[in-house]
Amino acid sequence: MMKTIIHTEKAPAAIGPYSQAVKAGGFIFVSGQIPVNPATGEVVAGGVEAQTKQVLENLTAILNSQGLGLDRVVKTSVFIKDMNDFQKINAVYAEYFNSEAPARACVEVARLPKDVLVEIEAIAVV
Repeated sequence: MMKTIIHTEKAPAAIGPYSQAVKAGGFIFVSGQIPVNPATGEVVAGGVEAQTKQVLENLTAILNSQGLGLDRVVKTSVFIKDMNDFQKINAVYAEYFNSEAPARACVEVARLPKDVLVEIEAIAVV
């Protein structure tokens, strides 16, 4: 099986030994995106809504680099710092996935990289 490493300057660089995304077997596997502004390298301010928006913008930028959009996403995993933010995250998420939403898992975690409030990974069909 052939695989292709995906990288775009329009999304934050990986902060560890992983790729932004990998294309393999007709799918793109996007690594967990955190709310880092790719231009500044800093976590965005403004609370969980602003962070969720930046995460989804980063995910979109990675897919766009391959000529794809969020409509090709079939599965996401959402990791949140506080389940009390679930409704706020859902409200922003629904702006990006407003029809035929992908399958999804959402879990509360003890801690995320850079102490962010939300991280989302995705699988898309090529």
